[in-house]
Formats: sequence, C-alpha cells, structure tokens
Amino acid sequence: MKTRTKAMMRSVAFSALFLSAMGAQAEELRFWTTEEQPERLARQEEMAAAFAAASGHTVQVIPVSENDLGTRATAAFAAGDLPDVIYHTLQYAAPWAEAGILDTDAATDVVEALGGDTFAPGALKMVAVDGGYASVPVDGWTQMIVYRADKFAEAGLEPPNSYANVLAAVEALHNPPEMYGFVAATKIDENFMSQVLEHVFLANGVSPVGPEGVQDLDEAATIEVLEFYKAIAEASPPGDLYWDQSRSLYFSGNAAMIIWSPFILDELAGLRDSAPPTINDDPTSPALAAATGIVTTFSGPSNPDGAAWGDVRYFGITSDASTDAAMEFVTYSMNEGYGATLAIAPEGKFPVRRGTADNPTEFADLWATLDVGVDRKAPLGELYEQAMIDEIVGGLDVAQRWGVADGQLSAASAIINSQVINRLVREYIDGERDAAATVTALNEAIAAIQ
Repeated sequence: MKTRTKAMMRSVAFSALFLSAMGAQAEELRFWTTEEQPERLARQEEMAAAFAAASGHTVQVIPVSENDLGTRATAAFAAGDLPDVIYHTLQYAAPWAEAGILDTDAATDVVEALGGDTFAPGALKMVAVDGGYASVPVDGWTQMIVYRADKFAEAGLEPPNSYANVLAAVEALHNPPEMYGFVAATKIDENFMSQVLEHVFLANGVSPVGPEGVQDLDEAATIEVLEFYKAIAEASPPGDLYWDQSRSLYFSGNAAMIIWSPFILDELAGLRDSAPPTINDDPTSPALAAATGIVTTFSGPSNPDGAAWGDVRYFGITSDASTDAAMEFVTYSMNEGYGATLAIAPEGKFPVRRGTADNPTEFADLWATLDVGVDRKAPLGELYEQAMIDEIVGGLDVAQRWGVADGQLSAASAIINSQVINRLVREYIDGERDAAATVTALNEAIAAIQ
C-alpha cells in the first residue's frame, strides 16, 4: 500500500490519529538494522512488538551487517525488493537519495510533523536535500576530548576546548611516565587515527573538499593543524598508538587527555569488567568518572567557532515501502517509542531529537535516566554531572563531517579511507619533512585519489 496522507502527517496531533485510523489496514513491514548484537536485537524486537500492539502493523526486524549494507541495498533496489525502513549510517543518505532508494518526501514529512526544531540542527543539516531531508535522524554521538578535570582544576587550567588550552594543559601536566600530557593517535592503518585527525582538522576549519569537490588544503591553517598535532604527539608515549593505548593509559591514571568516543563512558565508571579503570585498587569504582571532564566542540586559531566530529544514524524510508505504515513506524520510534530506541545502547545513542514542542527537553532528560553498562548498570545521570550531560548531548547541535555541507561526502570518504593523511601526518611528526612541505605533499596525494 504505497500511499501517503500528507495533510494528516502534517498535523501536530497526527501520531495518535494516524495510528488509530490506519489500524484496520495492517501492513507487514520489513526493517533492516545494523544493530545486530543479540541484546540489541532483542530490544528492537520488543520495540517492534510494542508498535504492533499500538498500530496493528507487524515489523520483521532483519539484522544486516554494516559492511554488507551498501551492496545489499543496491541489489534489493535493482530487484524491487527493498525493505520498508533501513537504519543506516550517514554515508548512505545522499547517494541513496540520488539513486532513488530513499523516499525523501516521506522522510521530510515525518521530520516536519514531529517538528524540525525538535531535532539537533547538525543531524538534520547532514542529510539536507532540495526540499527537505533524505532520512530521519535517529541517534548519534560526538567524539570527545576526555580529560582529568581534577588535575585541570588543581593547576588552574581552562577546559581543553581549543588548541591553545590543550597545549597549555600539556605544558602544565606532562610529566612522563607518571603522566603523559596527551595520548595522540599515531597508528596510520587504524580508522581511529582517521577520525581523530578529521576532528582536529575540522576544529581549525580545514577540509580537503569544498563545493566543487577536492580542493587544496589552506596552507596557513593546515600548518597550524600539523604543528598542534605534532605537539600532542610529542606529549604522548612513543610507538604506534590507537584507541587501546589511549584508554589504557587514561584508565591507569597516566594520561591527562585523550580523544575517544562516548562508548568509554560506562567503562570510566567501572561498569564493564573487560575494560576496568585501574586508577585505584577497585576496578568497579566510579572515581575516575567523577574526576573526568569532556569536551565535544573545540577550536583552532583559524576557526574560533570550532567544530564537533559527529557520527549520526538515520531511519531511511525506502521507495519500495508501504509508505504510510513505514512513516508510522519511524514516527513511533522517534516519539512514543523513542526511549526504547535510545535504550538499545544509550552510551552511544545520544538523542538527536531533544524533546517535543510541549516539552523541549523531554527526550534528553529521559536519555540521562537510561541504564548503561555491561556487567553492572547505572544511568548516566547518576554517573556524571548535568553540565557534562549537556555537553555530551549539545555536541550534536554543531556536529560536522568533511564534505557533508558541500555535498561531497563521497569524495571526502575516499580521501579518509585512503589513509594518506594519516601517513603523511605521521611522517611529519617523525621529522621526515617540514610543515610547509607536508602541506604540499598532502595536496598532491589528495588530488591523486580517484
């Protein structure tokens, strides 16, 4: 049943009315999800059952490996056999919309009916298309500078929300091996280094792509990036460093700052036995969480407004969908069922929809009460101060990625995946060439990527 009652969808009270009106015309929906871990699948099955009870529509929850999602969607589109809704990463939004895989009108209607101003602006901007949105933002996370707030306070330091403040903290706190000022990513074949570097480049307003595609890096601003990264690398232990050493050294109390994802939040509080804090003799202690601060948005000298590196996930309503029923399912998942959607993994699912018109912070407040952890459970709101919760959620307001604003995400992804930036930055850190020569080498290598 590929129909859409658009006027009804635009009603502020459409959700309850639509569920009631459509209940007699039950559909069987197929929902592809990349959240394929058994515990997360079980929670999605529970949400699907609750939606079925409310609407009469059944939902088949189908796990799909994130690595296979692109090829499976392309094949299903060619066969005219797409599912109704796909939970997908940012990288697919624009190309799937251009290819006709996504029904952008349906997604736009859902966003507008829920209220575009109830969503994090950054999450919507990432999937903006002519006349609306490619997909509906569901959840996301922002990369964070994780730092020893207690040590910063003792030394009278400002939070590390700028290049200058980070370097001032390195100067004050770097005392190896007892305390490294930073643990920078230096292992060039790890995606972790790619993510960290993109964040650092974004912070200073530097991108290898623009509206016309691949572009030369701004020399002066890129030299600032390189000099900053070399300084934090020199305040790090020697060797090829990635997420593992970053976490281990921070957990042992031997690092003042690291860059990490929010999936560290439950571990910091001693809730995961496989990754315990060792700052004291109690691996279940929340002491390190209490001593920690986070920054999601930080700036370089050429970009005082700064940037946050964000990873956002979306619900895509497909061109083969039973459109009305698919819109109902997405709406339910972002409204009545949004708590269940976020509860699948709260530590990595920040609410991109903060609340409703009547209660603008409803879902952000709810998210802070959801339990995180593996071997032990506790809500984030009990583990971290409200100011820190606000910082975590607020990063999505300004979240960025290379190429998104310019419609050049594919070109940016090719550059990132080539890892040439990782390699050339590491060579600069190791003293193989100076900063200006490295900018030239970067521009030549980026221009050669097809």
